[in-house]
Formats: sequence, C-alpha cells, structure tokens
Amino acid sequence: MAHISIIGSGNMGQAISGLVAKGGNTVELVNSSDAGKPVTGDIVVLAVPYSSVASVIAERGAQLAGKVVVDITNPLNFETFDSLTVPADSSAAAEIAAALPESHVVKAFNTNFAGTLQAGSVGGQTTTVLIAGDDADAKALLAGVVGAAGLRSVDAGGLKRARELESLGFLQLTLAVGEKISWTGGFAVTE
Repeated sequence: MAHISIIGSGNMGQAISGLVAKGGNTVELVNSSDAGKPVTGDIVVLAVPYSSVASVIAERGAQLAGKVVVDITNPLNFETFDSLTVPADSSAAAEIAAALPESHVVKAFNTNFAGTLQAGSVGGQTTTVLIAGDDADAKALLAGVVGAAGLRSVDAGGLKRARELESLGFLQLTLAVGEKISWTGGFAVTE
C-alpha cells in the first residue's frame, strides 16, 4: 500500500485522490492554505498549474527529496491556447527534474481529463494513464497505484518522452476548449 500526497485540490487533484482511495492506498490533499503542513507521501502529485510549480518547489523542495514526484502539468499558454511555454527541446517535467535532483520525477495524468479518471473509461475503453520517467521503480510504483484503481497504465519511456506527452495533452486541451471533444472524452489507448 502506498501513501500519496497530492498538492492541489482542484478537479485533477480530486480525481486522482479518488483513484488513490479506490485502489486502497492512502491519500492526503494539500492546498495553498496548508503552507505549514508537511508532505508525507512516498508519491507526491503536483496537481497545480504549471505556472505554480516553481513556488511549490521553492516552498517544499526539501520535503520532496527521495520521493516519487508526479508532474501532471501541461505547460500551455492559457491566454492564447496556441503554444507550450517550455523550450522545444525540453518539457515541464524535465525542468521539474532539474529543480529536484534528489527526487524521482515522472510525467503522468497530463493526457487525462478528470472526468475520464473518475469514470474509468474513454469511449468505451478503460482509461489509460501514460507514464514517462527515467526511474523504473518510480514508474512501477505509480503504475501499481493506477492499476489498483482499475485503470490501465502504459510505460511511455524515459523522461525525454514527457515532451510528446505534453504535446498530446496540449492538443487534447485545445480540442476540448474548442468544443471539438467533451471534457469527459479524450484520447483512448487500445491494445
């Protein structure tokens, strides 16, 4: 059984919290009003907008050492919805990993909408969580949490694949904002 801390209590934080509990793991939600509350999870999910990640790292970076840190962000320009805000040869996850060298950073959940995590399906298919990271044990631990909740996970490769996951997340978000797909829809992965 894993203990997961989720920093952020918005739609995604709530959806991931529900998954964690459904799988029999323990979860704590930490939001901005909990500044003095320590992060105690073995896995820490950054369920905040990318623009807030730097302040979370500044405040809690030391607490994240040795932990699996899950980056769910999509570094979009939310004013225009026309570009990612990280360099073309990088990713939000890579920047987080550089800022947290003692943590095991993985990218996951950024290609899922909260509704598909809660429903457990997309278009009749089991919701799949794509996971990228350089630490096999960290990915396996997170995959276990996802699987315990009845969802599927796919190892998308090393952390360098986070760029492609962020591009996929960007595309899915722009389709939803443009009302081409619903917020309870999205991309499905089949075997």
